[in-house]
Amino acid sequence: MKQTPNNALISSQEERNINHKAENELAIPSTISEEAKTMLGNWTIEGRNAGANLPKHDAPFSVWKERQLEFQIEAEKPLAKLLEVYQPNVETIFLDGIRAIDIKPKNYQESNKVIIYIHGGGFVFYPADVTLLSSVPLADTSNLRIIAIDYTLAPQAKFHQIIDEVITAYKALLKTYKAEHIAIYGDSAGGTITVASILKMRDLKINLPSSVVLWSAWLDLNEIGDSYQTLKDTDPTLIYKGFLENCAEAYAPKSEWTNPYVSPVYGDYSKNFPPTLIQVGSKEIFLSNSLRMYRQLKENNKDVELDVYEGMWHVWQGHYDIPESKIAVKNTKNFMYKHLGITK
Repeated sequence: MKQTPNNALISSQEERNINHKAENELAIPSTISEEAKTMLGNWTIEGRNAGANLPKHDAPFSVWKERQLEFQIEAEKPLAKLLEVYQPNVETIFLDGIRAIDIKPKNYQESNKVIIYIHGGGFVFYPADVTLLSSVPLADTSNLRIIAIDYTLAPQAKFHQIIDEVITAYKALLKTYKAEHIAIYGDSAGGTITVASILKMRDLKINLPSSVVLWSAWLDLNEIGDSYQTLKDTDPTLIYKGFLENCAEAYAPKSEWTNPYVSPVYGDYSKNFPPTLIQVGSKEIFLSNSLRMYRQLKENNKDVELDVYEGMWHVWQGHYDIPESKIAVKNTKNFMYKHLGITK
């Protein structure tokens, strides 16, 4: 038995329960919005760890398809409310054979400017249809058309094919839009694909978009960087072993993980690269990815902004009803407007 400061006696079992509760609870900073505090309070480290059971990269496609469907069903749940709140026009289109989701905000006015969105999901999850949480609010805030590329998921496709699909869709849009009238953004693994696609487009001498925005981008597939260690026990949603590592191997073999088309932080940024806005939260293990990418661009004299958010988790921008999301989306819009030449 143990005595507490108020002399109450606690049994060994009770003490273990208290310690487990303390270890399992997430630290919720007082410096974030009440809405964000409430959301963090719904998550636990135990719950996060329970999800670290993805198939191995070489598991049969049937096994992966089963998990992909589970994730898709879960991601569909909040969409009805989102569509009710924003009332966008959402359609399926094809860009030289590549499927995409065309999102126009309510009261959309025709424009010669467009935004491309490359969705996340660890390379292995979600059709673009169910990633509207990260596109509809930005479409509404910017009053611009957003086209979400529905690339083939890993492990059914590997990195070369996925990047080429994005480039094919981009080239199709160049038939309608000037490159300087296109902005592109990606979240999580979508940020990886975004930067890799731009590096390859640059190598292929394709005109590059006006600007790039990265939300919580996964820019080094290996578990390298300070925050992978310092935040691994406090990140509310991301865990490397059993989850991210399996996703990474499904996307590309480990022998390719320092290839800039796989882990873009290793790219050559002494050459041309569009103005870039990097957004990241202070709670996510990808923090170091963003810091390293920022330094790469900054030390090569590129136009780059680092936008770090106190107490935020991975891709908080998609939680449209918290103030920090609204701020991040507004900052994304303002950055894109600046480089698209929109002054209103």
